[in-house]
Amino acid sequence: MLGKPPNQDQLELFKANLKQILDPKHPLLILAEAIPWKKLEKEFEHLYSHTGAPSHHLRKMIGILLLQRIYNLSDERVVALWRENPYFQYFCGEASFQWEQPCAASDLVHFRKRLGKKGIEALFALSVHMHGNKLAKAKQVLVDTTVQEKNITYPTDAKLYKKVIQRCTTLAQRVGVKLRQSYRYVSQKLFSAQSYAHVAKHAKKASKAVKKLRTLAGRQVRDLTRKLQRAGQLAAYEEELSLMDRIVKQARKDKHKVYSLSSPEVSCIAKGKVHKKYEFGSKVSLATLPGSNVVVGVENFSGNPHDSKTLSVTLDSIHRMFGKEFSSVLVDRGYRGHGQVGSSEVILTGSCQGKSASSRRQHKTRCRRRSAIEAIIGHLKSEHRLSRNYLKGTIGAGMNALLAAIGFNFSLLLA
Repeated sequence: MLGKPPNQDQLELFKANLKQILDPKHPLLILAEAIPWKKLEKEFEHLYSHTGAPSHHLRKMIGILLLQRIYNLSDERVVALWRENPYFQYFCGEASFQWEQPCAASDLVHFRKRLGKKGIEALFALSVHMHGNKLAKAKQVLVDTTVQEKNITYPTDAKLYKKVIQRCTTLAQRVGVKLRQSYRYVSQKLFSAQSYAHVAKHAKKASKAVKKLRTLAGRQVRDLTRKLQRAGQLAAYEEELSLMDRIVKQARKDKHKVYSLSSPEVSCIAKGKVHKKYEFGSKVSLATLPGSNVVVGVENFSGNPHDSKTLSVTLDSIHRMFGKEFSSVLVDRGYRGHGQVGSSEVILTGSCQGKSASSRRQHKTRCRRRSAIEAIIGHLKSEHRLSRNYLKGTIGAGMNALLAAIGFNFSLLLA
């Protein structure tokens, strides 16, 4: 059952009212008054049942979720800071200062699952609409892609083989099956030996250690499969066993490789960066308005599609959410191959060969604003948690990108 928020205008006998103490010109107080909380409550009240104990009220949970992304805080940190900051408490709908934490940090995990992608998209639409009619007036849009890395360790063959061996041992203990050997100490010794591959004297020994780890991992998977089949429990773990079998059998140049046992959806993406040749996560396409810098489109893509393949999907998502079409789209040279997408003209930077001097000047003037999206991507990564995705699965990757854009749009309002 959905809980009811307190009345912030109601005075209390033994507690001071936050509205009378706090600075009315503080950005968070101004933003709290501008957000249509009652409209949000009506939009999300269908997610709660009409029976049972009352939950935390919606304004509190949505407020904590927004504060987390605006100020780049983890679930644990935002709950801890909420107790100390009266402006945070007023933003979340409290009438008087609270001494206890608002909720458990794990409640935010359940709340994100409850909202789902549709609920997060509704909050994203609100963050765009709160900037007034800037989207309605815009004729151009800037589009670019970036990578949000998954919170996994840098994948190597030796790490994956060792994890397969450990996972097989864990599954066997859970089911009550006895494997021929655990290889616990042998795998640790081999893993230590392969770490000296960069030393010329030990390179041959390290290569043999990796091959031996692969052999042991394959042996463990086959042994566990046989034992589970005899016990009649193979169906429950067949998907996980096939994933581990893929890791053991995959070669260097195979397509659709598995880079993480816990996050098999992760892809290896090379964006041509000197300091970071490969990033392991998912590709995100972003669309922003020139001048106002409001993020109006966010799309997460599985795998590693070419940038030009993501453009039409991004523009379609903006049209679906806001009913808006643009006359022109400014992109970099990674989007070569598109001259027109729907009713929008695609303008590539630097593509003005064979034109007159006046046409080149006009083209450079139009493309000058395109580089603004690079700084916006930098802010999204460093200040709004887009640099590393801690949420689970493909759905979590899409939600993380949307929440980062929500945090950026609301931080523009606060500024």
